[in-house]
Amino acid sequence: MAAEARDGRPRRRRRQARGRLGSVRVRTTLTATLVVAAALVVGAVILVLTLRAALTRGVERSVRQQVATAAGLVSQGETPGVVDSDDDDLAAQIVDADGHVLAASRLAQRAGDKPLVDDLEPGRSSVVVVSGTGERFLAVTATAHTSEGPRTVIVAATLEVAEQSSSLVTLLLLIGLPLVIGLVAAITWRTVGRALAPVDEITTAADAVSGTDLTRRVPTPGSEDEIARLARTMNRMLDRLEEAQRRQRRFVSDASHELRSPVAAVRQHAEVARAHPESTTTRGLADTVLAEAWRLQRLVDDLLVVAHADEDQPALHRHPVELDDIVLEEVRRLHTTTDLEVDATAVSAGAVAGDADALRRVVRNVVDNAARHAATRVSFALAERDGTVTLAVEDDGPGVPPSDRDRVFERFVRLDDARARPDDAGSGLGLAIVAELIDALDGRVDMTDAALGGTRIEISLPALQ
Repeated sequence: MAAEARDGRPRRRRRQARGRLGSVRVRTTLTATLVVAAALVVGAVILVLTLRAALTRGVERSVRQQVATAAGLVSQGETPGVVDSDDDDLAAQIVDADGHVLAASRLAQRAGDKPLVDDLEPGRSSVVVVSGTGERFLAVTATAHTSEGPRTVIVAATLEVAEQSSSLVTLLLLIGLPLVIGLVAAITWRTVGRALAPVDEITTAADAVSGTDLTRRVPTPGSEDEIARLARTMNRMLDRLEEAQRRQRRFVSDASHELRSPVAAVRQHAEVARAHPESTTTRGLADTVLAEAWRLQRLVDDLLVVAHADEDQPALHRHPVELDDIVLEEVRRLHTTTDLEVDATAVSAGAVAGDADALRRVVRNVVDNAARHAATRVSFALAERDGTVTLAVEDDGPGVPPSDRDRVFERFVRLDDARARPDDAGSGLGLAIVAELIDALDGRVDMTDAALGGTRIEISLPALQ
């Protein structure tokens, strides 16, 4: 184990090193530095070449002017000044048709009787090295016509200034470019680091969030950039996760509590029957177990619906449904299973596009809620108006206070008077399921005061088009 630990530390360090090399800060700095370096190098090369070409063209223009002037003087039988010049930066020769040097300046005399250039074509320019100097000269030739025959005049000027200037600029660029590139890299590194500093804080805070503690939030920068939007989005996500966790824990707790009651009832009756068999009959025990089993089944069915709704919208199959048929089925059920007075005279035709099973569950839950709290009477009303089918179910029970009307559509919510009657209080999921299914069917459900004195639950759904 110790060896594995020792081996693991270098591996972790290597992974961390690779992570640092692959970070956005490193990649951005490298990319910006390489791009700027490439641009600067290309620009520097172009600058040096352009400068050298410009200086060379300047020398060439000057030489062409001088060779033209010298050729004119030779044609007039005069000796040009460039031939008599002692200037070390200028060389001149006069060559006859046979290639013999007739006259030369002091610097050109170092070349002896050999012309400075091999090609004596008039107007041609070429770069030559004058013997004894080791320097490069730009030479231009011109033809002069004399009484003794044609003469070729050669004038060459040194390129030292142009080459020295180019060399100096190159040296300065070689010194300056690395400094500029280094400065760009440093500025980019610092700028990107400051820009990404909130990301490090967000990462640290997000790592500290655990599955058991979702109360932490990531810091939100004061800016309005992408990082701030990311932080706000993550906090909203954490809000949703915390709410989902809270609802899940409440769901598990409430479901456990609700399931415990029928299980405890079955166990209690079984223990009594076992300890005192004379106090009960097989039929009585079977009736108790059957009733609690039905209660368990209804609760499990409700829990499955709620769990499926938590995963996503309930999977509903929409097709034409005659809602009045479902309502009249519930009216007949109340007639046969309760002693309540049931009024269905206000029920008229109403067709919607929905899931028949879901609508049966909705109507059954609303009717059971009304029957559970009604004193003597339950009334139904169903009508279609302005593209909406509205179902209203009223009872003459104690009603629901306005402050609790939104709360009763939450899961496992039972008011105090209902909790005082556990035998018929229900699981607290009926109206929550109604709200879930009606929302999935693009409808709405409201609770108001009833004309009978109790509660009125009104469901509105889009009419079938």
